[in-house]
Amino acid sequence: MENTDNNSDTSLQQAEISGQGKFEAVPVESDTRITFQQQTQIDEYQVLHQSWSWDGIRAESLLFSNPDVTHLSEEQITDLVKQLGLCQADSSTTFKRSESGYTFVNFNFEY
Repeated sequence: MENTDNNSDTSLQQAEISGQGKFEAVPVESDTRITFQQQTQIDEYQVLHQSWSWDGIRAESLLFSNPDVTHLSEEQITDLVKQLGLCQADSSTTFKRSESGYTFVNFNFEY
């Protein structure tokens, strides 16, 4: 899937998730069910796109490796995600830089 919006300089390219790499150690809580995941490239950043469900809530996440985005603010990272067109217009987002080594941007919540 590639973003074809000509108003955006941000590109999203799909890639296979291999058994190794920067996303093999992504933590998943025992009561969270991952329903989809795909490693992608956003500009120069490798990210992991996930859809998940937890306690009756469904949502999506884009995960960045912390070392890749230490120079970016929360607002810059969230704006990057929103530019892709994956977030629904009325979607709220949550943001977390985790000690596990990943930065999470969650969006498209369904309650």
